[in-house]
Order: sequence, then structure tokens, then C-alpha cells
Amino acid sequence: MSLTDSSNIDSNTLPATSGPLKTLTVGSTQYTLLGTAHVSAESAEDVTRLINTGVFDAIAIELCDARHHNMANPDAMGEQDLFQVFRQGKAGMVAASLALGAFQQRIAEQSGIEPGAEMRAAVEQAQGHELPLLLIDRDVGITLKRIYRNVPWWQRFSLFSGLLGSVLSRQDVSHEDIEKLKEGDMLEATFSEFAAQSEALYTPLIRERDRYMALRLAEDAPPGRYQHVLVVLGAGHLKGTAEHLESPLPEQPSTERQTLEHSPPPGKFWKLLPWMITALVLTGFAIGFSRNTDLGWQLVLEWFLINGVLSGAATIAALAHPVTVIATFFAAPLTSLNPTIGAGFVAAGVELFMRKPKVRDFSTLRHDVTQLKGWWKNRVSRTLLVFIMATLGSAAGTWIAGFRIAGTLFGQPA
Repeated sequence: MSLTDSSNIDSNTLPATSGPLKTLTVGSTQYTLLGTAHVSAESAEDVTRLINTGVFDAIAIELCDARHHNMANPDAMGEQDLFQVFRQGKAGMVAASLALGAFQQRIAEQSGIEPGAEMRAAVEQAQGHELPLLLIDRDVGITLKRIYRNVPWWQRFSLFSGLLGSVLSRQDVSHEDIEKLKEGDMLEATFSEFAAQSEALYTPLIRERDRYMALRLAEDAPPGRYQHVLVVLGAGHLKGTAEHLESPLPEQPSTERQTLEHSPPPGKFWKLLPWMITALVLTGFAIGFSRNTDLGWQLVLEWFLINGVLSGAATIAALAHPVTVIATFFAAPLTSLNPTIGAGFVAAGVELFMRKPKVRDFSTLRHDVTQLKGWWKNRVSRTLLVFIMATLGSAAGTWIAGFRIAGTLFGQPA
């Protein structure tokens, strides 16, 4: 299609939109930022109407590769190797993504509007008009990891329990939650209660992503490459992203962008803690045997039973296969002394072997997890639960048994 001369285009000459619209010029390129509502038929119509004007030669959208792939292929979860998911330590992220997807599905069923309809419209219109499509948002998994690393450790439990509680609730999604999605995306709606009061959460969730999207535009649509770029993003990101675009950006935006993609490693203390616990427990066994052989075996037995019972009971709560429960019972006391492998990994591996997910489990996964009982019904989500529950049970067993050993030793005469 021919491109209309856009050298003098501004927000006032474009069609009226339901959301905020801002056009700015950087060098020889104009960027028109459309602030959208993620649950709004009007926003999808705005996108279609703007692209149909013919003044844009590239479309940029607030999606990452993973979310774009999931939009194009709703059954993308079925393409994943679950064993590799557990091996690479991604089970928690996958479970969180499923929970967010469940929240999205509930909103779609209740409101009749699929969240992200404006992004889908942008993708379809870009394809129809044969325009370049630029994915400028940061990967959702990286954002979740940076949120987790950025908030203090004592806030993490309440943060993610709030996430799971909100998305697994059987109640209808409130009008307030739907309104929140008119300003931000699924992550922002879920964490908005915490973000407003926590700079540590607001930074990776909002401020970093504003900067990241501006850097991606500078990298993928630098001044001079295109005449006029339509940027479709949540209304809550329009102001911050525009400010970054209007400010001087680095000559090598990829360097800073890669920094924002980096998942901060755990602190040295947290990396050493599992080894310190192992050393302390083994030292406790040694002290016990040095005092009395019976005492030594008593400590070993208590360690074995506390770890095994708590981990096994946790997998029972996840409705694991009986063989998985038995395997976890025997594996947990040993894996707790080996920081390189966890009880959850063993439990999930056995569960996958005993109850390999079927094709229909992947095809119905998104629908099943919208209800609490569906997490136990579907073999894919149940295996994730087995992994998480076994991990939590083993962690609880380690601490309880560790304190039990310390109490026994200090209560015994030297």
C-alpha cells in the first residue's frame, strides 16, 4: 500500500480515539503513541481505525515474544518439555503465568471482551497491511523474576500469595479489577495494590518497562528507519515511555536494554545458605554419634521421618500418584542434604513418569486452571502443584528437623 505523507501529521489530524494519543518527532521519524485499555472493544477499534489511515509504515506493540507466541498459538504450553521446565527451575514462573492466564480467562468470560483485544487487532492489521510488527515489551518471565529479586524477602510471600489468591478466587472478578486493566496489563492489575505502596515493586513493574520499551523503539525503529511508527501500549505506560523517547537515548540502546533483561542473581548469602544448612546438619549428626551411637541414630531417624513425612504429606495434598508420594518420602531427607537437587524435582519426575500428561490435558489447560479444582484435575497443572508442594514440604521439613536436632543436642549433656 502507498504511504500517505506523514511529515506534518500530529495527534490533532488523526482520527479521534477513546484513549490518549500523543505524537512526537525524534529526528526524521514520528512516533504516535496510543494509550489503550486492555479490556476495551473501543481500544481495538481505535487501533484498526488508525492503521487504516495509511499514514504508518511500522507498528510497535506492548508485547514480548512469548506473549505474542501465546496469542498466535493458545496451546503453546503443549509445546514445552515439562521435564526441562522443572530441570531449569522454571516451574514457579510457568505456574504464575498459568495463574495470570486464568485471571485473564475469567475476565473474558465475565466481561465478554478478551483482554488484549487491541494488541490482537494491531497484529492482524499489521499483517493485513503488510507492515513491520515490532514487539517492544520485556519478557513477562524476566519481569516476574526482577520483581521477585527487587522486593525484600519478607514481602515475597505476601506478594505471591496475593497473586495466587486473586487469580484462583472462585468469586467473580470485581468491577474495580476490570477498571485497573484499563490502565495497565495483567501484571499491573494483579500487583497494583502492592505497587502503589512499594517503590521496589513499582520500579521493575512500571518504570523499567517504560524505559525498556523506549530503548526497544530506539533499537528497532531508530530515527530515520521509518517515517511514522504507531506505538500501541497501555495507557499507564504512555507518559513514561514518551518522556524517555523525548530525552536523549544512548547511542547503543541494546547495551542498556540487555541490562534490563538481566535477572539479578540471588545474594551470596542465599546461595550459600543451603550449603551452610547441610554442613550444620551433618555436624549435628557427627556430634550426636560422638556422644552416643544411639543418639546419633536417633538424630538421623528424626531427620529422615520429619523430612519424609512433611514432603510426602505435601504431595498427598497435591493428589500425587501413590508411587510419587513414596518416592518423595524417601528422597526428601537425602535431597535436603544435597543443594544441587530438590525434592520437588524428584517428585515431579516420578509424577510425569507415572501420569504422563495427555494431549487433552494440554488442550484444556487454559480452561481448567480458571477453577481451583481444575489445578488438581489437569495432569499438567497437577504436576506443577506436585513440584511446588514437595519443595515447600521439604523446606519446612529441613527447618523443623534442623531445629529439632539443635534442641536435642543442646538438651543433652556433653
